[in-house]
Amino acid sequence: MPTWGETLTTVLVQIFMLAGLIGLLIPIFPGITVMWLAALVYGIVTGFSTAGIVIFVLISLLALGGTLVDNLLMGAGARKGGASWITIAVALLAGVLGTILFPPFGGLIAIPLAIFTLEYLRARDLREAWFALRGLVAGWGLSFLVRYGIGVLIMVLWWLWVWKG
Repeated sequence: MPTWGETLTTVLVQIFMLAGLIGLLIPIFPGITVMWLAALVYGIVTGFSTAGIVIFVLISLLALGGTLVDNLLMGAGARKGGASWITIAVALLAGVLGTILFPPFGGLIAIPLAIFTLEYLRARDLREAWFALRGLVAGWGLSFLVRYGIGVLIMVLWWLWVWKG
């Protein structure tokens, strides 16, 4: 029978897991990072059994993949839409700078604006710039689905960790 402290820890971690999963619906919220931190806290408080270590390593790998998938799929979508690699790299840099200089929405505005503007300047064709932007948005949508699926997997793995105790 779990102690009162173990039960409280499990409930609090579950709340943070759910907050992270729901937070994945908001593009600027680091939901996967919140879920990973919740799993780390759970392991620190309850102890890392052998099964816990294996599950936490899997959660960590999923979290790493989830943080990379955004940029990879958005870039791939923009590339499929016709954007050049230079445009994609500059848009990524614009997103990072936008996030730092104008949080929380600067990056969300800077990336599509950079893709559209740079592709228009490169091709001198609004239609080509529009296709590149549409590709970026399609990649963004796909990355959301993948990240949300990763979030669900992280939560399932954590439940398995709690159950295996």
